[in-house]
Amino acid sequence: MIYFINFGLPSHKSGIEHAELKRLKLFKKHNQPAKIIARDWNRELHKTANIAGVDDDSLLGMFDYFQNTEHVPAKRITVEDLDFGVENTQRVEETDKNRFLVTSENGKLLARVNYVKNDDKQVQSTELFDEYGNLYRVDHYDSRGFRSLIQWYTPDNHVGNEEWLTPDGRTVIRTFNKFDIHKNLIKTGWWLQEKNGEVHTFNTIDELFEHFLNRINEKGKNIFVLDRSLLADGALTRLKRPAYTVMHLHNSQAGDAQDPMHSIVNNNYEYALANIDKYSAVVSATQRQTNDVVARFKPMTKMFTIPVGIVDNETLNAKRIPEGKRSFGKIIAVARIAYEKRLDDLVRAVKIVHDEIPEVTLDLYGYADSSNNYSEKRKIIELIKALKLEDVVTFKGYTTDIPDIEDKAQIFGLTSRMEGFNLAIMEALSHGVIGVTYDVNYGPNDIVQDGENGYIVDFGDYKALAEKMTKILKDKELMQKLSDGAYDTSKRYSDANVWKAWKKLIDDAENTLQEEVK
Repeated sequence: MIYFINFGLPSHKSGIEHAELKRLKLFKKHNQPAKIIARDWNRELHKTANIAGVDDDSLLGMFDYFQNTEHVPAKRITVEDLDFGVENTQRVEETDKNRFLVTSENGKLLARVNYVKNDDKQVQSTELFDEYGNLYRVDHYDSRGFRSLIQWYTPDNHVGNEEWLTPDGRTVIRTFNKFDIHKNLIKTGWWLQEKNGEVHTFNTIDELFEHFLNRINEKGKNIFVLDRSLLADGALTRLKRPAYTVMHLHNSQAGDAQDPMHSIVNNNYEYALANIDKYSAVVSATQRQTNDVVARFKPMTKMFTIPVGIVDNETLNAKRIPEGKRSFGKIIAVARIAYEKRLDDLVRAVKIVHDEIPEVTLDLYGYADSSNNYSEKRKIIELIKALKLEDVVTFKGYTTDIPDIEDKAQIFGLTSRMEGFNLAIMEALSHGVIGVTYDVNYGPNDIVQDGENGYIVDFGDYKALAEKMTKILKDKELMQKLSDGAYDTSKRYSDANVWKAWKKLIDDAENTLQEEVK
């Protein structure tokens, strides 16, 4: 089995999750068994996975594994199904808060039952109170309709310990919360009782996760692709049975991607790069990054270059949208509103273009990074006001309707400080959108081919970016030529080409594991 290791599959997915979903779909098409591993517990894990096209057979949650909930038929559970151990309870619905208040005959509050508003009032959690009105427990229900997690509260209203249950109510995992010397509440230990009755204790969730990986690899011969490096970078170097372990570089290996040979190492890959030869293979999304990793770290392990993006045949064969039928002057960016995306530079460039071509607008698609109270988005909002672009630049938020948006846009702007590939610009090009990007490592300066499907300008030069955008918008013949080039060059990322690259790694894994077993 091939496993892709990640935290989970949230509703708002990053490029890594989108890459995993495309990879899983590609593997299924070629009858290659694969699963996404989700380390963290989330009551909506299966719901969000199923919506994204991942069935339960293609998903393996660590908590599901130990809770025996990998395959559980979904059912509707409402407040009427709950038993509070008291007769003649009363219920009052607070629709504005999506909950019921459950009281005893004498009016004492027994519980608050929180439900999902748009899901037939499916129970989400219950908050339980003692006879003195103190909150002592919160029960969390999996979206499939069973109690999954219990949180026990201390008298000072903190979560003291947590328990994860099987569907029949047996506790199989516990964790304990204590205050550290800085008065921060932290988890100080994990307790696990397995299906065979064995009991184990761990200091951290990382140790529990390492135990889990060894459990599913008891027979050996599995392939593990680590998509989130810090989740198991050490664990994959310590597996007890033979396995083919892959460190997937989804971002720059260097802290400063523009100085890959001398800048400090990206802290997300520090352990992995210091122990690079303990992995079976390392995957980069571009040959440029592969070359830089080899030049700096001189690994003995095998290096593979495999694009993280895939343009499916339906997109490649779709009817092309001519520039005359697109929204003139529509520039888009699809990215998190975050420091590393440097969207303020894109706004400055659009200001220059708009001053010359008033029809120009910029739509920003993506969720905002919450760091420092959403400081990056607030900074960009202030810049938009200062440049008087309130009617020109629009935050569109996170969306999954990107193909329809791309079929109407003319230019995709990219001003990142670093990238690992950038699925967004690859997908935009496949819909005929012209790419204009900084010369940034890694991905954009390979995906965009200067003068063929867009333009590459010097890193950090937003004025040059504006100049190229203006040039495109003022020359309809050039615009159509570059759009045609965007469609044409997308064939590099066809599923046939990407599968060919993955097949080389899979074949190497099979040969390597056969030799190790001998």
